[in-house]
Amino acid sequence: MRYTREVSDALDDGRPVVALESTLISHGLPRPENLEVALAAEEVVRDEGAVPATIAIVEGMVRIGLDREGLEAIAGDGVVKCGARDLAVVMARRATGATTVAATATLAARAGITVFATGGLGGVHREARESWDESADLTTLGQTPITVVCAGVKSVLDVEATLERLETLNVTLLGYRTDRFPGFYLADSGSPVPWRVDSPEEVADVHHARGELGLGAIVVANPIEEPLDAELHETVLRSALAAAEAGGVRGKDITPFLLERFHSETGGASLQANARLLLRNAALAAQIARAVA
Repeated sequence: MRYTREVSDALDDGRPVVALESTLISHGLPRPENLEVALAAEEVVRDEGAVPATIAIVEGMVRIGLDREGLEAIAGDGVVKCGARDLAVVMARRATGATTVAATATLAARAGITVFATGGLGGVHREARESWDESADLTTLGQTPITVVCAGVKSVLDVEATLERLETLNVTLLGYRTDRFPGFYLADSGSPVPWRVDSPEEVADVHHARGELGLGAIVVANPIEEPLDAELHETVLRSALAAAEAGGVRGKDITPFLLERFHSETGGASLQANARLLLRNAALAAQIARAVA
């Protein structure tokens, strides 16, 4: 692993550090907005008194924190989408890979970083009874000691099934200032959360207790402030799912495909929502990291 001096010094001094995912830079947002949002997320973390550590693999080297050159590399072309299972191959081939939630959580925990901000989690896909399509985010979080701030799970997934899997995997689920589980572009996915917290200090208390017990992840579900119109969301989702079925889109390709359809069919409104929720999550993660420290 190669650390930036900023991240290394913060970890040595016990100062708050927030891990940031890189797949949303390379595969979740269009160019050139992806680099702008990545830089803005890091700045938000700094503004809240913590140190950002965007995680990726650059030319085979695990990078804990990226300089401007590293961020530009991840925001460019030819970047592999890298789950936890892909890490060893991407490293061995000296390739450049953007880390998913599962891969970022794995590397962050190994680097000693315990708070992580992302957009939305992966989960159980619709029609999973036939396809067995479930994100590795879920099983990884079940065994990784990290606190993840997100806007719930991506609304294109089977939310109820995903919540059931999180329960089975003993992932602690907290709603931040909400009793409802958010659905990425939507503030309410239609399902409740088992526990509510109303301050970063409350999250930090749970974080420390989890550490005493040696359990896996805590998911802090932080709802988007300005959600998409629910009727528009449902219309676009039905259209996008039908297009994916007609085009034979499967596996890891389906989420980027659906998100791109949302971007095009909402006139860019979903892209703006995606950026807003990411920055909001980064700010909350920094506040939590400060409380934890």
